[in-house]
Amino acid sequence: MLRERLEAVEDRIARAAARTGRRRQDVTLVAITKVFPASVIRDAYELGLRHFGENYVQEFEGKHPEVAGLPDARFHFVGHLQSNKAKRAAELFDVIQTVDTPKLARRLNETGKKLPVMIEVRLGEEGSKSGVDPSAIAPLIEAVRACPNLELMGLMTMPPWSDDPETSRPYFAELRELAGQHGLAHLSMGMSHDLEVAIEEGATLVRVGTALFGPRSAA
Repeated sequence: MLRERLEAVEDRIARAAARTGRRRQDVTLVAITKVFPASVIRDAYELGLRHFGENYVQEFEGKHPEVAGLPDARFHFVGHLQSNKAKRAAELFDVIQTVDTPKLARRLNETGKKLPVMIEVRLGEEGSKSGVDPSAIAPLIEAVRACPNLELMGLMTMPPWSDDPETSRPYFAELRELAGQHGLAHLSMGMSHDLEVAIEEGATLVRVGTALFGPRSAA
């Protein structure tokens, strides 16, 4: 079942990329494995997936011993990160996608680990409560770039939920424009229901859980 779902997601990514003249390899598929056991990560790895996303430090802490030895696997933290958990997150994860304050950036930097990071941007009144307001991006970028151990990759967002993927388009377009204004190359946006729209608007990373692993309540 996972193999078929992965093939379907891969086809969706490839078609969306082709529509905008992009290559499939321009888009990184990050498999969101929160609430699923480590065995699911290992199964997905066997099928060729290499990027995995988790939302909770404590949850991934329990899975980490079973997946730490997978060659080339990269683990992305994609949930809201409290600064007091920055040290442990830096130890467990290869990428932090949700930096939203200068304080969090400094805490991650102080761990001494070279760490690729993204800035989470809050777009829309009904969106996620975490993330920096677009008006405050510039000083946060400056703060991250002042941290020698952090490599700023780009921006990440989660638009307000809607069954209609087209409602996400203006938010994705806004994130692309913000990244362009600040010379940032990567955009983490788009999930199972709206990944095509995200790719059409320039996503370089898409975060897919349900389309790969099914409803989380079934885990």
